[in-house]
Amino acid sequence: MPMPTPAPAPMPCLRLLAAALALGAAALVPPAAAQGKDASHDHHGAAAPAAAAAPLVEGEVRKVDKAKGRITLQHGPLAHLGMGAMTMAFKVADPELLDGVKAGDKVRFAAVQHEGALTVTALQPVR
Repeated sequence: MPMPTPAPAPMPCLRLLAAALALGAAALVPPAAAQGKDASHDHHGAAAPAAAAAPLVEGEVRKVDKAKGRITLQHGPLAHLGMGAMTMAFKVADPELLDGVKAGDKVRFAAVQHEGALTVTALQPVR
């Protein structure tokens, strides 16, 4: 006597599964890639990935080290990086960002995690 074959899965379940997989995959795509942007081809040249996604945070310049491409900032919370207010040194995505800033200047800046280092991708003096 032949064994009965199991009933096929209802179509709504397959559609639900497909939608869940698509949403899960979309969550893994970085924002720049989802918008069809390649951060390495940014028109500013050396900006680190996800610069557009990083909010501007207020801070005060404590030290500028152009030779090492670093800036030390006293800053408010960097919520997108899970960091509280503190003073710390950052790499800069483009050494030209350091032109025109000095210790004591008030600034707005954007920072991202890039290649294992916190990196400033935008720096604007507050006038």
